[in-house]
Amino acid sequence: MRSPNRLFTAALLAAIALATPALALPLRAQGGSPAEVAATNPLSLATVRSLLARGDAAAAAGRLDEARGFYDQARDLTRRLLGFYRDLSGSFRGLDARIPREMDQNGREALTLLAQANLRLAAVFRRQNQPEVAVPLLVEVVKVMTPTSEEGRRAYQTLVEIGFATIPYTAGQPAR
Repeated sequence: MRSPNRLFTAALLAAIALATPALALPLRAQGGSPAEVAATNPLSLATVRSLLARGDAAAAAGRLDEARGFYDQARDLTRRLLGFYRDLSGSFRGLDARIPREMDQNGREALTLLAQANLRLAAVFRRQNQPEVAVPLLVEVVKVMTPTSEEGRRAYQTLVEIGFATIPYTAGQPAR
């Protein structure tokens, strides 16, 4: 005989499984394309961009603690998305090349957004006279974007400006 807890759990899981397609119905009933549905999804790159924009507005208004919160949220969401994209890409590899290609593209865009969030958060810490807190963020940008990317160059230049690094990176620039 099954215990009441197991019966309750099984019934709850069955109810959730049955309700899940019904929960997705209103989005489909609105006639939205997959791209339109994705744009309204809170787990999306559009949400990360929105958080960055809200952080930018707060920073411009001098509300640095509020900006820091938005940038932290953007970083956290981006990291979650990176994991989801990586997992889905791996799951479909060898089955349908379109899906890993899309997930990999989303992952590259998410990495760029993560670098931008790190750079903005590092700028907030510098404005708050806490450059030592900015260092790990800037190093992460150089690591994930490489020193040859725009974000990587900016991050390394900031590390030089705050005194963490002393040799300027001049690759791709004329020697002085």
